Amino acid sequence: MIAAMQGNLFVLLLLLSAAVGAVSLARRLKLPAMLAYLAVGMLLGPHGLRALEESHTVEAIAEFGVVFLMFSIGLEFSLQRLRAMRSLVFGFGFAQLALTAGATMLATWFGYGQGWRAGLAVGLAVGMSSTAIVAKMLSERFELHSRSGRQTMGVLLFQDLAVVPCLILFPALAQSAGELPRSLGIALIEAVIVLSILIWAGQKWMRTLFDAIARQRSEELFVLATLWIVIVLAWITGLAGLSLALGAFVGGMLISETIYRHQVEADIRPFRDMLLGLFFVTVGMMLDLGFVFANLDRLLLAVVLLIAGKGLVVFLIALAIKSPLDVALRTAAQLAQAGEFGLVLIGMAHDLKLIGSDVFQVTLSAMLISMFVAPFLIERAARLSGELAKGDWAHKAKAIHDIAVAGFGLEQHVILCGYGRTGRQIGEFLAAEKIPFLALDVDPQQVKRAAPIGGRVAFGSADRPEVLLAAGLSRARAVVIAYPDTHSAERVVRKVRETRPDVPIIVRVPDESHVAKLKAAGATEVIPEVFEGGLMIAAETLIQLGVPMEHAIEQIRAARSARYASLRQYYGTTRHKKGSPS
Repeated sequence: MIAAMQGNLFVLLLLLSAAVGAVSLARRLKLPAMLAYLAVGMLLGPHGLRALEESHTVEAIAEFGVVFLMFSIGLEFSLQRLRAMRSLVFGFGFAQLALTAGATMLATWFGYGQGWRAGLAVGLAVGMSSTAIVAKMLSERFELHSRSGRQTMGVLLFQDLAVVPCLILFPALAQSAGELPRSLGIALIEAVIVLSILIWAGQKWMRTLFDAIARQRSEELFVLATLWIVIVLAWITGLAGLSLALGAFVGGMLISETIYRHQVEADIRPFRDMLLGLFFVTVGMMLDLGFVFANLDRLLLAVVLLIAGKGLVVFLIALAIKSPLDVALRTAAQLAQAGEFGLVLIGMAHDLKLIGSDVFQVTLSAMLISMFVAPFLIERAARLSGELAKGDWAHKAKAIHDIAVAGFGLEQHVILCGYGRTGRQIGEFLAAEKIPFLALDVDPQQVKRAAPIGGRVAFGSADRPEVLLAAGLSRARAVVIAYPDTHSAERVVRKVRETRPDVPIIVRVPDESHVAKLKAAGATEVIPEVFEGGLMIAAETLIQLGVPMEHAIEQIRAARSARYASLRQYYGTTRHKKGSPS
């Protein structure tokens, strides 16, 4: 017994050591941790070094990673968000998944003789894209609210919702041909009844339960109650013959309607990430590297078909809804890979005997490779789309004309790049001082907002030189970059400096990490939000602790004097006056 425990402890130590090393390397390379877990499974699994063996216990624990992932998706589910993005979600999203799944089903059915049910299962699996990879990259690049980012997130939201019917459909597809309509009908009726009862009952007692728990003021009890809800609802749907993940999704959806949503999400994240990491390790363990190398030609063809075919479908849909060429290219690259739910579905299809081992290995390998390639493909497409956009005068002519009209007659004005919350506040200050400004933004909702007297707002991307020239850069008094996308901000600074080496450029950044780079690019002053927020909190803290207000303000002035070169003389003069004898 002691020897067995020692063996299990060694395997656990090996797994954790490999995970720590792989995740650290992935972070250094700016890759998602999910890819690191997959690599660990491939390396240590039964088809690699054989340090880890497949077992029902490991698989059962790993399944809870999917359960908690679906719970997190439920927490993010919002009817208000769906209404706001309904055309993208149910239009673009449905078209992408339906066309991808349909084309894959036909290719698998007629090209490989697998049957329509196997083809549909493979098609739905490869139709899913990776929310974990794409959302992380878009967030880091500050592109979540760009046009391509909104299209991509709309499609990903539809895919997340589509997983729910897929979890019901796959077991029905596994039945015999004669039993399929009956099995599918029974599954749908069971799902409707069980989900209706859970939602009806859950709406009544979920808020009451959390209110009672919150009154206890115990973090431990709050976490335990959340875990209990996840497990109970998963157990109920499991008893009904449905997926465990389906019950977890309902639980997350019910909690999302309460005020405790964000607290629950923060509490559950460590459990979700660890269990989901174990799930991806088990997925990596399923990959037979020997089979992959023996069938390299088939695998490469599958990878090309997956990435190129899926990307082409998204690209054509984007063009069909009148997206510019560069936006269509970005959206296609962002959705061209497989996703974590695709891995869940292809594993389920294999377990249900919908597909054979050969098809499973080729499809799984192609999906994993596409996920490894995704970050590099997205980065490359972003650069290429930028080059396309620069020369795409046919699409940009009207926008340039509108900007030139908006800037006509403006002299000694400020070009305000970004008209979000920060940009509008700056615009109000400029208007109060009767300083004219022209704001540029790529969000149509922001462009529609009324500007104060003396201000004008136009649609356009400030990192394009033709846009800056149309906005009257040669006549401008200053340029202010008020959005937090530091990559775009650096491009704007460099483009402005090519034309106007003398004009002041003030840049907003989230924190201190980008200050030096923007200063080197030519920014006159860089304002970190974290720094300014910290100063205000520090000042208020000193005042609340009894420090005289004048002294607290003097401390803030000293910090700003050291930080901002353009204000150093003012703050130094102010301190000198305050310190001089009366």
